[in-house]
Amino acid sequence: MSWKETYQTWINYPELDKELAKELKQNKDNAEVLEDAFYAPLEFGTAGMRGIIGAGINRMNIYTVRQATEGLALLMDTLDEATKKRGVAISFDSRHHSEDFAHEAARVLGAHGIASFVFESLRPTPELSFTVRHLKTYAGIMITASHNPKEYNGYKIYGEDGGQMPPKESDMITEFVRQAQDLFAIKVADKAEILENGLMKIIGIAVDNAYLAEVKKVTINPELVKKEGKTLKLIFSPLHGTGAILGEKALQGAGFSNFTMVSEQATPDPDFSTVKKPNPEDAAAFDLAIKHGKEEDADLLIAVDPDADRLGAAVRQPSGEYQLLTGNQIAAIMLDYILTARKNAGTLPANAAVVKSIVSSEFATAITESYNVEMINVLTGFKFIAEQIKLFEETNNHSFMFGFEESYGYLIRPFVRDKDAIQSLVMLAEVAAYYKSEGKNLYDGLQELFAKFGYFAEKTVSLTFDGVEGAQQIKDLMTKFRETAPADFAGVGVATMEDFANSRKTTAAGDVSSIELPKSNVLKYLLEDGSWIAVRPSGTEPKIKFYIGTQGSTQEESLRKRQAFEDDIKSFIAK
Repeated sequence: MSWKETYQTWINYPELDKELAKELKQNKDNAEVLEDAFYAPLEFGTAGMRGIIGAGINRMNIYTVRQATEGLALLMDTLDEATKKRGVAISFDSRHHSEDFAHEAARVLGAHGIASFVFESLRPTPELSFTVRHLKTYAGIMITASHNPKEYNGYKIYGEDGGQMPPKESDMITEFVRQAQDLFAIKVADKAEILENGLMKIIGIAVDNAYLAEVKKVTINPELVKKEGKTLKLIFSPLHGTGAILGEKALQGAGFSNFTMVSEQATPDPDFSTVKKPNPEDAAAFDLAIKHGKEEDADLLIAVDPDADRLGAAVRQPSGEYQLLTGNQIAAIMLDYILTARKNAGTLPANAAVVKSIVSSEFATAITESYNVEMINVLTGFKFIAEQIKLFEETNNHSFMFGFEESYGYLIRPFVRDKDAIQSLVMLAEVAAYYKSEGKNLYDGLQELFAKFGYFAEKTVSLTFDGVEGAQQIKDLMTKFRETAPADFAGVGVATMEDFANSRKTTAAGDVSSIELPKSNVLKYLLEDGSWIAVRPSGTEPKIKFYIGTQGSTQEESLRKRQAFEDDIKSFIAK
């Protein structure tokens, strides 16, 4: 059907949700808005789906949520009865309609006779991952749009290991989702009925306590925290999301008592009224934390995104100003501390391994090599880190020490199989306590690591292409970089081009070899000076992303290279 025909089925549906019907009526003369809402279904991929809240098949609403859940339910209908009875854990964040969407998912599952375990109120994404493992459910659903603006919401499906659903099962769900074409025909159970018959179970504090008991094990040096935890001054912001629920308890449980939450951002707020973007990668998200930090002479500022899976930080300098750290820098600081502390405690395994994404800094690789610890690179998406952890457990070939992505996501202990800002909150506070005991701060520690391993600088440049034409523009740019690849960037030659879509790497001399990773629409250029550049379309947003990584003998050199590469990329795009 054309978008206009699909639109007609919606406005003619007599039982259409009143709020959505009102929105369609308001936009009845706006063809551009309606076309974007109805031209194609909201894409359901390996990371689930994410989109603007509103009416239409290309929007997040109760009908598209039902359709996605129907796909999961149809998959579970093919399983043996014992597996199907394990049910699905469901959590949700602070966004508009998150609780509604969670309950709609439970109603669809209930219509299939599948039990759901739904949190009584909003909870972090990492706790949902933990809950799947803790309750031994077959799957999990997290209603969240992570760090996106307030207009968005999203839907993630987790597998039985607590990681996001692996590609095989995710592809099967996608096929079942496509079969459920008539969104209005999907059956939903009565909520009161499934609550009464036990097909919708409400969970809460018991799971919280089990999760927090595991978080207490994140601390490596309790004596250090006991000594410094009362003096380290920390400002914590959950950015209007789920982090306040467990973050405060996690810090207290670890032994940190001299911290305060940013009061204006401590209460869940779907409009994120104090920030333009509720994203700890965004410097402006720290404005209020910096204000409180200056008032209280805080050593460290930490912010987590609304579903508490990403974490950012800023450190007070001698001038009284605060220096923001990048995701790669935070990862390097935590990694070095973890390996040092584990080595000093005699608990660093001989088969220790760290896992990172292919677009994350080689700073961490330099650190692991100094400890004779293996670094394993995987595709972007924390589910690939989770897959490695599962493989470690099955083969006993490696012991997981740490996993991270440059986009401010880290995992310290694998009782969770996704990035976990609550664990990271506790660990980064411990690292800060260590440096405070040495009369230093985290930024001092970072400079020491630079002096030891080299000065690394990274940057991610994101270009947004909205609307009907946006997807094609992104495809065209990927084609341009793939088919007319630059021989150099800013005068530095490309030594090797890696094309993960066809699993092939090609050297400047023309030698070709294979890439032993799953296929993915990613290009990576390894330059002659050790720098690298990667290009990939976002899996959850209408963006194409360019990743730049440089290394120099001084910070100025690495930053100069980074800027030169960024300028050259933009110039190549404009040609």
